[in-house]
Amino acid sequence: MVKRVVFAVPGSLDTPTGGYAYDRRIMAELRQLGWNVECLDIGEGFPSPDEATRSAARSLLLKVPDSQPIVVDGLALGVLPDVVAEVASRHPLLGLVHHPLALEWGLSAERADALHRSEQAALALVREVVVTSPTTANIVASDYGVPAERITVARPGSDPPSRSSGSRSEVPHLLSVGAVVPRKGFDVLVAALATLAELPWRLTIAGDLTRDPNEAARLDVCISQHKLTGRIAALGAVSSERLAALYDDADVFVLASRFEGYGMAYAEALSHGLPVIGTTAGAIPDTVPQEAGILVTSGDVDVLAKALRRVIADADLRCRLSDAALAAARTLPTWQQSGAIFAAALEKLA
Repeated sequence: MVKRVVFAVPGSLDTPTGGYAYDRRIMAELRQLGWNVECLDIGEGFPSPDEATRSAARSLLLKVPDSQPIVVDGLALGVLPDVVAEVASRHPLLGLVHHPLALEWGLSAERADALHRSEQAALALVREVVVTSPTTANIVASDYGVPAERITVARPGSDPPSRSSGSRSEVPHLLSVGAVVPRKGFDVLVAALATLAELPWRLTIAGDLTRDPNEAARLDVCISQHKLTGRIAALGAVSSERLAALYDDADVFVLASRFEGYGMAYAEALSHGLPVIGTTAGAIPDTVPQEAGILVTSGDVDVLAKALRRVIADADLRCRLSDAALAAARTLPTWQQSGAIFAAALEKLA
């Protein structure tokens, strides 16, 4: 008997974020395991869809043949509790939570509360929930009331570790990867680097500049005001080939996230043997051990600057952190393992 599942994804599966990359890879692994996987684009604009998008998403989901399992990506699931209620009466549903919507940085208290209530209602309607880290599992259980037995942790997989070549330069190349949105803390990173103008360094930011045009504009202003235009390059979204080249040319990975439900870029940095400078926010400590990097309190410019100074100025420290990063990467799950865990969660729907 052919095992079938529909992945309901908001927008293009090629969207350059970690969440969409996770969806792509899990679908590919499920197909390798014999599943017939259909990707259903339920529309753009989530998690703030207009009424036309909501209506179209409902119609698309209700057209799926009855009783067929559906995975609903959390970016849409959490704002469609009414639609989820209707669809759940006809289909076994699995909610995929990358990180709770209410924990996106920069929301008003009212908006965060509304998202929390909406996502809690939606999660109560699905049979199973997959999250991408133990930290997110704890949040979904404690703050959203989902019973632990209905939660499966399927961490993102990692490709085989391979140490980056590095810049081979007297000027360390810092790499930061993530969409330019407030949660990623690029304002904090630039402010910290501005205090290290006397040190040799250059920073490349690879991440979508269109997700939040206002934040992208603020980043440009911040770089300009600190007179760092010649030292910081914000490239926008790049191809997978270009990103791989950037990792290979990097000496240090840095990302000042204010929250991560997992943080795939951190894991990718480890797999390239890059020293990691990050924060303790969310699930980052689940992935980055102390010996592989320096994790600091999110939002603290001074403590981030001290960490950057240590790593930029000490080549021996970078070497030790690099060795530990590769060792940590070898303990991360492969995509095949993650796909098998996800498949087991789907089997529970029956």
